[in-house]
Amino acid sequence: MKKALIPIIVIALVGLFVYTKAVGVYNMFVQNEETVDGNWAEVETQYQRRADLIPNLVNTVKGYAEFEQETLTGVIEARAKATAINLNADDLTPENLARFQEAQDQLSGALSRLLVTVERYPDLKANQNFLELQAQLEGTENRIAVARRNFNQSVQSYNATLRTFPNNLFAGWYGFERKGYFEAAAGAENAPTVQF
Repeated sequence: MKKALIPIIVIALVGLFVYTKAVGVYNMFVQNEETVDGNWAEVETQYQRRADLIPNLVNTVKGYAEFEQETLTGVIEARAKATAINLNADDLTPENLARFQEAQDQLSGALSRLLVTVERYPDLKANQNFLELQAQLEGTENRIAVARRNFNQSVQSYNATLRTFPNNLFAGWYGFERKGYFEAAAGAENAPTVQF
């Protein structure tokens, strides 16, 4: 009778170990995914901050009647496109992130053209409102860079956890999938050319 209990006890212990490991791995995936989602929310917050600053910047610049309307229109249109793309944290695939980043890059380009064009207007460059908005915009760009870096670090940790053994066995079972990274825009390795 005692010999018959040994296999049952061994099976029960192995089952308990596998169950405990499965629960632990699931909880770890959930925690890592929440970190990724939280960092994504921070990225969105910083991009929204930039989008909120743009109308103030455009209105300040608009006060100078001679200013190129085409440049202002480009910034307004790029902002509209960038804010039209809403990416849910559950849809952080490389393709969706590329679409989101493309719209943000277009807005960055339009803002760069606006700031380069401003150089031709000394009165505007000296305007206190414009200077404050420009400083806030520069600060926001830095915050965006930090938020993106933090997001990529959390995605790296999540994806590494997901792909390591034995976690990869449980990942498919639970339905957890790899997340996408923010990547540099094409040509970002080249320094921009500034001409006046």
